[in-house]
Parts: sequence; C-alpha cells; structure tokens
Amino acid sequence: MDGQTELPESNLDHLEGYRGSQPVRIGNAASAQKQMDIYGELIDTIYLYNKAGGSVTHDFWTSITALVDYVIAHWKDKDHGIWEVRSGKERFLHSAVCCWVAIDRAMKIAEDRSLPCPMGEWRKVRDEIYQDIYYNFWNEDLQAYVQYRGSDTVDAAALLMPLLRFVSSKEPRWLKTFKAIEEKLSADVLIFRYKQEHGATDGLDGDEGAFAICSFWYVECLARIGYVDKATVVFEKMLGYANHLGLMSEEIGLHGEQLGNFPQAFSHLSLISAAFQIDKKNR
Repeated sequence: MDGQTELPESNLDHLEGYRGSQPVRIGNAASAQKQMDIYGELIDTIYLYNKAGGSVTHDFWTSITALVDYVIAHWKDKDHGIWEVRSGKERFLHSAVCCWVAIDRAMKIAEDRSLPCPMGEWRKVRDEIYQDIYYNFWNEDLQAYVQYRGSDTVDAAALLMPLLRFVSSKEPRWLKTFKAIEEKLSADVLIFRYKQEHGATDGLDGDEGAFAICSFWYVECLARIGYVDKATVVFEKMLGYANHLGLMSEEIGLHGEQLGNFPQAFSHLSLISAAFQIDKKNR
C-alpha cells in the first residue's frame, strides 16, 4: 500500500483469522515468483486500449516490443502460474496461452498502427506456441487440456482459452475440457479452480472454497457455446452469493459463506464480463 517492493512474508500466530482460518499472513511471498501469464494479460489490455482509440507512441511501442522479446526468449520457462502455487514451477497451460496472447496481440497492434516489428519471427514463435499447447498439453486418457504439461488434472483456468480467443468455443478438444471441468470441478454453479483430490498440488494445506472468478468464467463460456438460458440461470444463482451490498469475495464455501479476499475485484470483473456476454447473445 505504501509502495514498498520488499514484501517478506511472515505468519501472525497470535491471530486466529476469520472463523479460525489460519494462518494469518502479512507480506506476500508471491512477489518473488515468476508468472509468465502477466505479459499476455498486459499486452491484451494494451490491445483493447488501442482498439478504443488510445495513443501508442514510439516510446510506448518500444516498451511493448521489449516485452514481446522477453516472451519469445522465455515462453518455454516453467513458472508459478496464475494461481501462484507454492509447490514448485511447472509449464502451466494458462501461462503458455498467455504467452501466445502476448505475441498475437502485439502483432495486431503492429498491423493496425503499421508499426515496425519482426513480424515473421513473431508469427513463427506464436504458431510454435499454439502447436505446443494443442499437442503437448492434451491428455488423451483424460480427454482434456491439463493444468500443466505432463499432469493428469484439469484446471478451471482452461475456461479462459476461448475468452482469450486462443480457441473457438466450438473447438472439440476444448469442449471436452469444458465437460471435464464440469464433471470434476463443479458443485452446482460453483467452480473450484482445481481439486487436490484429483491430483492437483499447490503447496498449501487445507481445503478452499470455489473461486467466484472461475464460476463467472463458466457462465461466460456457457453463453459463448450457445447455452444462454443455462448461463442466465447460473449467473442469477451466483448473484445470490453476494452480500447485502452486492459485494462478492474471492471464494465461496459450500455453505454459501464468503471466504478469502473481500471484496475481490476479480470476482466483480468476471461478473461484468459474463453479464456482457449474456446480454450480447440475447440481442
């Protein structure tokens, strides 16, 4: 909050936490993690900014190309992923997709603005990432894209694949992944990000609630596939988990309790995106 960049993490053992949910921590060990997904998320945001008429100056473009150069050099690296796991680095599916997004969106900005870039090199690496994901992150036995290369568990972050325009919402392999997420990670309308009982590990003890952001990703995917009525029902049920001010937490327990960070901006951003997609399909 005060701009410090040194965030050593420590436990406050004298505090029991909300309803006994220890440990209570200050600091953030994730600040030292490697997260390759952030480059795609940032450049996708710049892409939308450009589409909305924002200015992309020469210096701004130079900064963007530096990010793309980093992605090209490091897209095969293992990282801690979107969920900031503490069990070690892996080649996470979502991170790989976001590396593809980083290059793809930069190419689109360059084409729109006629900006200088090594388009041939960028296209070659972008397509290599696509082929790597399509063939090497697919688990034939599970019939799904898996959490990380070589794993045998599904992750709700795969719901972002069509939202990030990596695949069509009608892509057969992704539809099978969607079905696997429904079967393995859902409790009615609640979607868990992954399940340790299905082989996922994150280096943290204890159970957790369903993630609201994953549930709203699920809603948006339903609408994109064409199940608009079901998407609407799930969406309305999810709204029922908000508090009396309409605010939502990071997680929702199986008894409807609000858990984790509160209020959580990501929960509300995914809610807005899901509502937008339902409205778009109903027009």
